[in-house]
Amino acid sequence: MKTLMPYATLAGEVTFKVAAAKLDGRDLPLSMLSQQERVVALHQVERQKWDEARLDLRVRIPEAELAEGPWSDVVCVAVLTEGVSNLRTVTRLNRSADGTWVGSPTLARDACRTRAELSVSVVATVDGVPGRIIGGSEENWLVDVLARKPVRQRELHINEVDFGENQKPYEWLHAFKDAPWLVETSGDMPTVHLNTGFEGITELLGSGGSTMEKAVRGLIAAQIATEAWTAMFHSAVSDIEVAEDGSLEWPSGWRDWVLRAMLPDVLPDLSPADALSEIHSRRVETSGWNELQPRIQYAASRRARVAKNLGTAIRELDRSDEGDQ
Repeated sequence: MKTLMPYATLAGEVTFKVAAAKLDGRDLPLSMLSQQERVVALHQVERQKWDEARLDLRVRIPEAELAEGPWSDVVCVAVLTEGVSNLRTVTRLNRSADGTWVGSPTLARDACRTRAELSVSVVATVDGVPGRIIGGSEENWLVDVLARKPVRQRELHINEVDFGENQKPYEWLHAFKDAPWLVETSGDMPTVHLNTGFEGITELLGSGGSTMEKAVRGLIAAQIATEAWTAMFHSAVSDIEVAEDGSLEWPSGWRDWVLRAMLPDVLPDLSPADALSEIHSRRVETSGWNELQPRIQYAASRRARVAKNLGTAIRELDRSDEGDQ
C-alpha cells in the first residue's frame, strides 16, 4: 500500500510470491498453493497433525530505485499476522545474486487459529532515523490452517436458529425475535443468523417452488446480501489500524477482501491505497462520512445484484398479471 510519508519512500512496487512450502520438513503439494488467489492451504494435506509450516518466499523490489534513493541499511522482512490469535512474527530475508530477496518464514500451528496474512516490508535508515518503512507489498498472501483448497473464502456463514428461544450460545438473539434475520460481523467469518421462528422464511429460502417463488426468493436473498455487505464494510473500515510510523494497515481476512471489493465503487476515482486513506480519514474526522453512505449502499447493492433480482421479480409479476387478465 502506498501511503504518504514525511520522508522518501519507494515509488515502485514490492511484489512477492510463495514459491514452495513445507510441513514439518515435508514438501507441500503445489496444488495447495495458488499463485492466482495468493493462498496457501494447510489443513489435512500431509497429515492431520503438524507442528510447523515453512514458506519459501521470492520478493522483488525496484532495485534501480533502491540503489539511487537516499536510504541506507536496507532490510527486507516478511511479516505474518493474525488478529484472532494476536500473532505477529517478523522474518528477515536475504538478497540473492539475481536481485531477488529470499527467505523462509515459519508458522507454528499452535500460534495460528484460522488464517494468517503474509506481507513484505522494506525497512531502511532515512534521514538518520533507522527502522523506517520505505515500501511494502500491496497484494498479500493468506496462510489458511483450516482450508483444504487454496481459495480466498468469499462466502457468508448461514446459521439457522430460532431467535425466540434462549438457545446457547445465541441467547443474545432473543432481543431480536421479531427480525427475520440478523448479520453478525464480529467473528472470523461474517454470519447471517436466519430466524427459523419467523414464519415461512426458511421454507421460502430453501424451497424450489414456482417461477414467481424463485423470483421472490432471489429478491429476499439480495436484500439479505445487501445488509451483509453493508455491515461487513462498516466493520472492515472500523478495523483499519494506524501503524507506529503513521501508515495505514489493511485489515486481515475477510475484511481485507470486502474493502478491496467495495472501495472501487465507493471511491471510484482513487487507487486502493488512496481510497483506504480517504475512507479512514472521513470516518475518523466524521467530515464527509455521511455523504459516503449512498455510495456504500450502492456498492453493497451491486455486490448483492439487487437490480438484477428486482428486475426478475418485476418481470415475473408482469407475466402473472397478464396471465390473470
